[in-house]
Amino acid sequence: MNRPIINSWQSVEQEVRRRIQTREWAPGELIPNEADLALEFGCARATVNRALRRIADSGLIDRRRKAGTRVALQPVARATLDIPVIRREIEDRGMTYSYLLLSRTEAVPPHAVSATMQLPAHDAQLHVVALHLGNETPYALEDRWISLAAVPAARQERFESVSSNEWLLANAPWSHGQITFAATQAGREDAARLACDPGQAMFVIDRLTWNNNAAITRVRLKYPPGYQLRTDI
Repeated sequence: MNRPIINSWQSVEQEVRRRIQTREWAPGELIPNEADLALEFGCARATVNRALRRIADSGLIDRRRKAGTRVALQPVARATLDIPVIRREIEDRGMTYSYLLLSRTEAVPPHAVSATMQLPAHDAQLHVVALHLGNETPYALEDRWISLAAVPAARQERFESVSSNEWLLANAPWSHGQITFAATQAGREDAARLACDPGQAMFVIDRLTWNNNAAITRVRLKYPPGYQLRTDI
């Protein structure tokens, strides 16, 4: 029987999960270190590291510096949140997708944005504001800052027919990020864009995406009343 090829972080993740789920590695057991796994699988240590970080994020393993990595005694069920292509999300809900670019400028971000992205305070970045629609009804308002140092090719992209959301997922590799969920009242401008009344509650997602130590993009997505977030556990 031929041994499966394990040379990507996805295949490493799959194999590690298999060993945990089949109890080849029992709950509480110390698993081999990254260097040993890389040698066994014939891949780079960084590949193993990325796979183990993903599995740790799902709660299946506990990673502690100097203490090694163990299979969790009581795995925690966690929601799986991927970065969706908004066009596909709308189409998967049975709606016809359309897109409207509202503005595209190079400007110095507000201090809160540049500080969060750890960018020089006075450097201009790319600012894109767009509206995603389903069945010609506002679905999501996208307000995005893109680091031109991390993604220089974005300067040449107009984002008139393809959204920055979809373009970045296809062209800018990312390693990790942070997501914040909130509810806020719609101001007059947001209400007009999302076809709701001022003061109504909007669902808001703030997402900051990184490629290792470089921030790629910070986006705020605003959804009109009635939006429901769907995910898996």
